[in-house]
Amino acid sequence: MTRSSVPPPVTAVMDAASAWLPVQMARVEDRLAELAVGYGPRLGAEAEATLNAGGKRLRPLLVLMAAGEGAPERAVRAASAVELVHMATLVHDDVLDGAPVRRGRPTVVARSGRERAVGVGDLLLSRAFAELAADGGEELVAELSSACVALALGELAQRHDAYDTSISEERYLERCSLKTARLFESACRVGRLSSGAPGAERLAEFGREIGLAFQLLDDVLDVTGPFERTGKARGTDLLDGTVTLPLILARRADPVLEGTDLGGIDQDAAEALCDRIAATPALDEVRERARGGIDRAKRILEEPDFTDEERQLFAMIADGVVERYS
Repeated sequence: MTRSSVPPPVTAVMDAASAWLPVQMARVEDRLAELAVGYGPRLGAEAEATLNAGGKRLRPLLVLMAAGEGAPERAVRAASAVELVHMATLVHDDVLDGAPVRRGRPTVVARSGRERAVGVGDLLLSRAFAELAADGGEELVAELSSACVALALGELAQRHDAYDTSISEERYLERCSLKTARLFESACRVGRLSSGAPGAERLAEFGREIGLAFQLLDDVLDVTGPFERTGKARGTDLLDGTVTLPLILARRADPVLEGTDLGGIDQDAAEALCDRIAATPALDEVRERARGGIDRAKRILEEPDFTDEERQLFAMIADGVVERYS
């Protein structure tokens, strides 16, 4: 993994733990490359392209950080498995959304069609659990499978709520907890469990808090853009009928938004709606809530189960979520 392929918060953490973390992350990258090989010129090539498209790699980084400097081989496998699950969900999400672009590149479904994209997502998911099972890690398999169930429930809830502008803030947060925060939580838990160190549940709480903050700020970015930063059109969530916290809060401040109908809007209408949301205090309120979650996450690190280095590295990741997305 090159320095240019990851965001500054990840780079900063790797610099701070330069004696061991970059080497471990490189092992994960090598393992991911190996896992995409050998499945034929169609599925294998698409799986390889998906993994090579990069990403923030926050989830495998959390696994390795939770496992610590002396992390065993099973931690590298666990980190690879968590990233494979994440990538599989992105491919499947793009199928459901008919998304043409992700991270500034054509999606698998746009390049190769729905059937092949579903197959690629399934391949990545199956390889994830094969990685964990290779070490006989029943506890790790159970944890990640539980996270996958949560991801599916979150996706189903989001589909059920599509275009429903009356959904509550509580419903939105429930969806975010299932669809995003749960995998962050799982990354921290499987990393700690793979090493046998104490504090797995507290680190899982840390992961849940920063995962939720991550999603809140990502939803702000959907309103603010631009494409050069997000890799997708501004207002993509609105076009898909996904009601997020910025719209929920903006409706309270702007009566015109109360009557918003997301059905049938085009790109121009979505951008106009983004402008209207941005004109309210909603985005600042969402950012403040995300920062509150980051503060709660950092307070967890004060527990005696963590070393000074762990407190420093995890706090850097927590702060980096805000730095990167606010």
